[in-house]
Amino acid sequence: MQVAIFDFDGTLYEEETFKLLMNHLKVHPTYHPQYKRFYRSIVPPYIANKLKLYPTTSMRKRSMQLYLEAFEGRTQDEMYQYFDELKEQMQQSFNKKVLEKLNAHQQENVHIYLVSGAYTQFLERVTEGITFTDIIGTEIIYKDNYVYTKSPLEHVNGVMKTKKLLERLEGQEIDWENSYAYGDSYSDLPVLELVGNPVAVKPEEKLLSVAQQRGWEILR
Repeated sequence: MQVAIFDFDGTLYEEETFKLLMNHLKVHPTYHPQYKRFYRSIVPPYIANKLKLYPTTSMRKRSMQLYLEAFEGRTQDEMYQYFDELKEQMQQSFNKKVLEKLNAHQQENVHIYLVSGAYTQFLERVTEGITFTDIIGTEIIYKDNYVYTKSPLEHVNGVMKTKKLLERLEGQEIDWENSYAYGDSYSDLPVLELVGNPVAVKPEEKLLSVAQQRGWEILR
């Protein structure tokens, strides 16, 4: 079985998800009162990260946890509705070259996986219309169907992407040499190195250097 693994931010989606989510909360007719508290709470980890006192992976995980606190007690359906409101806007910024690759893989009966640090529920809504074998993201925790933020999120990022993907594929015979992976960031390297056909999509400088040294396909 061949697989094609796609990152989301900077790969399938050309922009940054979290900036869009922040603005959506800021201007939302129902949830905007929660924005100031959320913004104040993310400033300290953001500044610490800029001063190189707090790791980027920890800062991103903390930011996603704090964002969800604005929705404490909301139902799963309310969260689906909230994320669904972003679908049309986001799909306009999907990378057309990446979509062409994805569609070509589907025609070849390759199994398509979306693996991202974004909330799984968010990914399910904004990618509606695209068929994936599976979507692997950061799971929002619910307790009795209500958003519950007292337990820490398991943020799917970096090596955690590889771990979650391999867990999902356990027991299946994968033809890794003839499989594909798409990513834009150096943090995507563990996933890209799994396959025989890694593709760097508009890569950041560090990943670009690796891709050029190893002769990988680069999608600009």
